[in-house]
Amino acid sequence: MIRLRISRNHRARLYVLALMFSSGALHAASTCNPRDFGAKGDGVSKDTAAIQRAIDVCVTKGGGTVQLTAGTYLSGPIVLKSNITLQLDKGATLLGSPDHSDYPSKIEFRLPALQSLVSATNAENVAIVGKGTIDGNGESWWQMARHVHDAGVMGNPHPRPRLIVFDHCKHVRVEGVTIQNSPFWQLVPYYSDDVLVRNVRVLAPQHSPNTDAVDPFSSSNVRIDHLYADVGDDDIAIKSGAINSPGGDEPARNITITDCTFLHGHGLSIGSEIAGGAHNIVAEHIHFDGTDNGIRVKANRDRGNDVSDLVFRDIDMKDVRNPIIISEYYPHILPPSGEVKPAPVARLTPHFHNIVLENVTASGGAMAGAIVGLPESPVSDIVLKNVTLSAKTGLTIGYANVTGKNVKVTAAEGEAILKMAGASLTLK
Repeated sequence: MIRLRISRNHRARLYVLALMFSSGALHAASTCNPRDFGAKGDGVSKDTAAIQRAIDVCVTKGGGTVQLTAGTYLSGPIVLKSNITLQLDKGATLLGSPDHSDYPSKIEFRLPALQSLVSATNAENVAIVGKGTIDGNGESWWQMARHVHDAGVMGNPHPRPRLIVFDHCKHVRVEGVTIQNSPFWQLVPYYSDDVLVRNVRVLAPQHSPNTDAVDPFSSSNVRIDHLYADVGDDDIAIKSGAINSPGGDEPARNITITDCTFLHGHGLSIGSEIAGGAHNIVAEHIHFDGTDNGIRVKANRDRGNDVSDLVFRDIDMKDVRNPIIISEYYPHILPPSGEVKPAPVARLTPHFHNIVLENVTASGGAMAGAIVGLPESPVSDIVLKNVTLSAKTGLTIGYANVTGKNVKVTAAEGEAILKMAGASLTLK
């Protein structure tokens, strides 16, 4: 007889794995169908209470899957909880109620807001999966926003609900589903850790206001993989603090974005609300086709912080109006009026540095791009490798330190590279 000697540490690891297996088996075995709790799925009856009841019952069983089978489930806000997977089968649509009164007022992201259609707060091991659709039914909200000044500003007096919010959550997965027509931002991990967004489509009409696809906000260890975004605002916007934030904001960090396709939208953005900073962000293998912007790092003196260690690699852009924007003058790209006077460096002064753009091509744009810092906080350590840009006008550089290798800029009008005050460009 052969006896295996297993160390105490090894036995402990096996015990943990056994617990994980048994817990996973329990969750997989617990499936709750909202139809069993009275949901109609007819697109007319409100199924809010039945869906929430299915979630809550699943929680009492230790977690599991809340399964929406084919049908249209009209609903107001629902709340996911730890160890819950919301599964939308093919042909299933969770449709946001058109009644604005169904969305309660709340404080969200430290500011007045309305409760999102789907949310989770302080939850772990929470997921949204399947081949179905979450539709925010946002048209009536967009109509309202078009008549409100600064409707896209956080904390404005006419708030709109976001579609999906994970607030201070851990171990989040969104996979396979289509997310569309949010009244406001569509998918927001807020102060969340270990987030996976994979094989997801996010859609909204081209001119729908502020329908950002995915906005990781002060979140860490986020992976966005095979995202297809065709929306009315940022395809991705990495954020970390509101305009004129009083402080206490955490940075967005350790974010990987890969193998994505962006059609209409304002591009891949870091900012503009970035008062907590952003670090260690890699975006690669991304195709832009007809977006307003491509790579965009943006802030201003009222919403900035340290933004560093960014890598944009293997990116191609077709008919993108502004392929590369690294600017500390948001909402403008270039200084709005001639020479800019330096201001004192303050807590919200943006500082962009250590940014690499490698294997980037763009054609058909209005301008090749701009890399412009503030006189008191120049953009520094920007590296361009194998970058080819073709546009109507050239690349503008000001208050920025840029080095490049194998950089080719072609402008139909004017100079290919335009240097403003404070520009330093070294090409090899």
